[in-house]
Amino acid sequence: MAFALPATIRVKEIRHEGVQIYYPEVRQLKDRNVQRRINQEIVKRVGRLIDEQYKKQAADRFTEMIGTFEIKTNERNIFSVTLGSYAYAEGFAHGLTLMDSITLDIETGKVYDLQDLFKVNSDYVKVLSKDIQAQIKERELPILNGFTSIAKDQSYYLADKSLVIYFQAYDMTPGYVGLPAFPMNAFLFEDILKEKGPLKRLLPTV
Repeated sequence: MAFALPATIRVKEIRHEGVQIYYPEVRQLKDRNVQRRINQEIVKRVGRLIDEQYKKQAADRFTEMIGTFEIKTNERNIFSVTLGSYAYAEGFAHGLTLMDSITLDIETGKVYDLQDLFKVNSDYVKVLSKDIQAQIKERELPILNGFTSIAKDQSYYLADKSLVIYFQAYDMTPGYVGLPAFPMNAFLFEDILKEKGPLKRLLPTV
């Protein structure tokens, strides 16, 4: 595809007593409507993380909440970012870390779910789950209640031309493991990638 400049990012902040949250804002896109939709989606995801922290812990006893982000991919019009949230409430043994992620096209504003990376009717769930099972064994990860398969809409992000599947704390592993993440080399399942999908577009062409 034609050369595309990385998206310009400005750091935005939400700050009040005990709360310090940083998140990205996309700037200087050609289509301002697309830019607005993208930034609205990012703000929505940040708000969702905040709400989830309040639901999982005692909101009236929060002592701190910290939000961060990491740009994982910003090239070829593909933008993939992770949003992290750590919060601690008085009386709990430890804080809680949550994560969300967004992968989108900065030309159109389209947000890609996991299934959008793969060809229709491809058994991507089985392929990715098998890779994760192998990594669990190789890394000797402690698993709660066993692992059989990812969800069709499993959380993910794109980084270094790889697909990274991740899980929230306690969803798969004990809390001390943190948020388990499973990077996968896209070349290993290139044959089932959607031809114009975001991950396929990131791979080098001959």
